[in-house]
Amino acid sequence: MATITLAAEARVVGSSRAANRLRAEERIPGVVYGQGISPLTVVVDRRELRHALSGPAGINAVVQLSVGGKTHPTVVKELQRHKVRRTVTHVDFLVVNMDEEITVDVPIVLVGEAKAVLAEGGMVDAAVDTLPILTTPRNIPNEITIEISDMQPGDVIRIADLTLPAGTSTSADPDTPVVTVLISRAGVEAAAEGEAAEGDAADGAASESGGGESTGGGDSE
Repeated sequence: MATITLAAEARVVGSSRAANRLRAEERIPGVVYGQGISPLTVVVDRRELRHALSGPAGINAVVQLSVGGKTHPTVVKELQRHKVRRTVTHVDFLVVNMDEEITVDVPIVLVGEAKAVLAEGGMVDAAVDTLPILTTPRNIPNEITIEISDMQPGDVIRIADLTLPAGTSTSADPDTPVVTVLISRAGVEAAAEGEAAEGDAADGAASESGGGESTGGGDSE
């Protein structure tokens, strides 16, 4: 696991105007709390925070946060964003013990191509974007990958069907759908027309076959 470091400065809680002034300076107010530390208000550089969370682990990266002459292993517990611009306005850091389990939301990534579903005019859809994973900070997976190549129309992949990475578990309901197959109305109609055409062809073949037998009987007489 790569070591990610981030410097933070302790700050005194001020007015919302002061916080907005920090954001205008490309600095993000935040708070640090958790294992062995009293809650501490801090400020971090926006660019450095973005860089710390831009690796494969994303927001679940373990960040060595340096503040007040001490360094703490942390994970980002919450990012608050501007409602319109979606820029980060506040960040919560949780100090963790690297050997004690925590719960984090890990992204779900679908891999492969469900050709049988595509042939029916359908698509494979992730019913949820993340999965709550219980594990130690040093063992947090970057993502949960789900292979969808063998999925057929009507298939559903549930949490109980997943093989989670070693050393991880989830508290989610095993019956919760994770991946489903969606068939468009056009796809359903096309499938119905195809079945109807096959039925007509079968009826026609049966009719021709029956007519041939009758003709053969007339010749024998």
